[in-house]
Amino acid sequence: MFEPSRRPIQSWVPILSGLAWLWCAASFGLVGFLFSVIPGAMLLGSGMGALLFPGDRRIRQYVALGGFLGVPLAVPALFVAGPATGLLLIAASAASFVTAGLLSVAQEPPVAGVPEPEPSLALAAQVAIDDTLLGWMGLTLPMPGFGDTDRLRREVHEARSLFADRGWLEKPESYHREPPPLESARLTRRSVRGIDYEHLSFESAYEPHPDEPGRDRWLGYGPNRMGHAWVLRHAEADRPWLVCVHGFQMGTPAIDFQAFRVAHLHHKLGMNVALPILPLHGPRKIGRMSGDGFLAADFLDTVHAEANAMWDIRRVFSWIRAQGATRVGVHGLSLGGYNTALVASLDTDLACAIPGIPAADFGRLTWRHGPDLQLRWAEHRGLVHDEAAEVLQVVSPLSLEPKVDHAHRYLFGAVSDALVPADQVRDLWEHWDRPRIVWYQGGHITFRFHEPVRDLLEDAFVESGLANARA
Repeated sequence: MFEPSRRPIQSWVPILSGLAWLWCAASFGLVGFLFSVIPGAMLLGSGMGALLFPGDRRIRQYVALGGFLGVPLAVPALFVAGPATGLLLIAASAASFVTAGLLSVAQEPPVAGVPEPEPSLALAAQVAIDDTLLGWMGLTLPMPGFGDTDRLRREVHEARSLFADRGWLEKPESYHREPPPLESARLTRRSVRGIDYEHLSFESAYEPHPDEPGRDRWLGYGPNRMGHAWVLRHAEADRPWLVCVHGFQMGTPAIDFQAFRVAHLHHKLGMNVALPILPLHGPRKIGRMSGDGFLAADFLDTVHAEANAMWDIRRVFSWIRAQGATRVGVHGLSLGGYNTALVASLDTDLACAIPGIPAADFGRLTWRHGPDLQLRWAEHRGLVHDEAAEVLQVVSPLSLEPKVDHAHRYLFGAVSDALVPADQVRDLWEHWDRPRIVWYQGGHITFRFHEPVRDLLEDAFVESGLANARA
């Protein structure tokens, strides 16, 4: 039986690291002192929190973030206070970073149906990267304020009644309308980091259903009214196409191309590649950061973002097929994996679907990662988790049946994923009738470095007819 440690001894690593930072801070001058307080206070405070409240995931995230920030901030100390002090602070910060991952692996219970993590420093470092990202998101992501709680509750309640009356809760597929073919689009030649591509832009034309709560707010997001995609195509119009759907906070060519290894897909495997931009991301963003507003506990915005994504991705499919494509596959990462699974339940003619590290249940993710105080306040004001989950099910891949042939469904997930817990991937795998899946010993961000994942992807491309042979 799993029993987490009540006073994990590893917590002393960030505690002592924080004390070392604060002890040395006074000798760095005023500017150096101010910079030293950031990792020092963060490591000391989060280390004490990890010792006293070991089950709190947010505390571990700030241990990781403090250690991550401490490494570059300690570099000037090499020159100001001498090599010994600088190396001590770098080593202490790096040790705290890895310790955050060790704590996360040790404190998370095993997930039924998922291989157990094999503890190691490499695994801990990968999980610490996830925790660092979560800690940064916790500090930077805009969330609805306490004053928005009544509006959120009202919209969820009204949406649930409307969706039930129109039969969308019983048949979620009927919520999604068939978009018109994409016939008018603009193509602009671009290049980034030596990769030539075309920027496809078009008017999305998506609108929420009449009378849907939040409809006018969604239509007011001006930059989102245009659809975009990055396209890499060969001269031969009938070559197979792979549509790659990016993850949360992505949506720029430099990041997307690296995550999907598009040069390999396009040049080595010979596929045409299209990367549609999800709503509120990249050139469609409405906030400071790409993705702001997509996953922010504003549940109707999330519903409309997903419905908008399905509309736009299917329009991109229609444009691709109009180019002469005979085979089209879809592959996505994280949030893109969620969208891959969802569109594979709406489109009837996909060669394969490959959700990677996919989210599967936004409701559970919100209550896992959302600010605890705001969520408790929302519940106090009458926002019911189950009611929000019902509203979200019209855009959930767990509510629709996949239309892709079982032999051409593929998944991969991380056994110690801190961003998208393994139970989300497992639930989608089971809902899809347990197709081929790869579980790798790592975290969310490091999938590219695991050979079983690369092997799965290339097998999927060959078996589905998108690529002729393994490269």
